[in-house]
Amino acid sequence: MTDTLQAISRSLSDDVKVLATISHNVANLNTPGYRGVRAVPSFDAQLQTVTTQADGALSQTARPLDLSLRGNGFFVVERDGTLLLVRSGAFRIDHEGQLVTASGDRVQGASGAIEMTSADVRVDANGDIWQGLQRVDQLQLVTAADPALLRPMDGGAYRYEGALAPWTGTVVQGALERANVDTAEETIRLMETTRHAESVQRAISIYDKAMDIGINRLGDN
Repeated sequence: MTDTLQAISRSLSDDVKVLATISHNVANLNTPGYRGVRAVPSFDAQLQTVTTQADGALSQTARPLDLSLRGNGFFVVERDGTLLLVRSGAFRIDHEGQLVTASGDRVQGASGAIEMTSADVRVDANGDIWQGLQRVDQLQLVTAADPALLRPMDGGAYRYEGALAPWTGTVVQGALERANVDTAEETIRLMETTRHAESVQRAISIYDKAMDIGINRLGDN
């Protein structure tokens, strides 16, 4: 395969990766706390998928255990002995009296799983949980210093093995964050990428015909 054909094929492969991220974003438009993904060039000129960190819009629910974050950051949860990060704060109290996600992951506080006797709590902007005048616990909140290392898991969670940075955002009680995906932006990206992929396919067809003509002429000599 010539360098020209390799370059064309690589360009088409990149378009396919971009289209895959667009498809994933559109499929999760209604998923609370979903973080959009983008295919961006890495240091070796290959495309890598990066999770975007912009805040999504809020939906007010008035439920005390519905929490959302403003600013870069994640809640920390435990699943089967592994600590994961989640953005969606649709929490509930399980039968063991622990604060958990919709998937049953245990929400982590200052020293482990958060135990609660009632959903009648107040959560302040710093993540402190109060029952009346008593401070129950504090949500463990972190920021992923390198979002490129976030790896999606089931239930809207992320595995992250990179460095953590101080969390500097705020917690909003009684609201859920919507997906941080802009429908109009994704539509434009889809149109632009589709057009580019079509032009690359035409270039491959033209190159193939040129090579075929060249080979035939060599055979005539």
